[in-house]
Amino acid sequence: MAKKPVAGKRKGVAAAGKRKGVAVGKRKGVKVDGVGQLHVHSSFNNIIVTIANSEGQVISWSSAGKMGFRGSKKNTPYAAQVAAQDCAKVAFDLGLRKVKAFVKGPGNGRESAIRTVHGAGIEVVEIVDVTPLPHNGCRPPKRRRV
Repeated sequence: MAKKPVAGKRKGVAAAGKRKGVAVGKRKGVKVDGVGQLHVHSSFNNIIVTIANSEGQVISWSSAGKMGFRGSKKNTPYAAQVAAQDCAKVAFDLGLRKVKAFVKGPGNGRESAIRTVHGAGIEVVEIVDVTPLPHNGCRPPKRRRV
């Protein structure tokens, strides 16, 4: 009789590489309404575009790195355009027609991603900037001298 795999010695580590409390396998189908949310996270290194339904469940996502861009090319308006096009096409095919856009981060390509989603046939109803601003928290990294 084969022995069961033994969990690690640390508390909370499950056996056979599975995490505790995480569902294994694909999720049930996500319900797509006519209205959803567009999240554009634009950092200095990458751009991540996510489209969710009105409840916040992810319908489709894409990023500049996923689309094949590497290095400094990931943070360009063109990379944001390609990522947004890929993400919007899937959501449009599932029946999404209107989104409320939430933009976060200081990077390039924020407007480009929103413009591309609008061009793909999804109407952008509202644009909200949700970039977190510190009330004098952590010291920022030093400025580059080129």
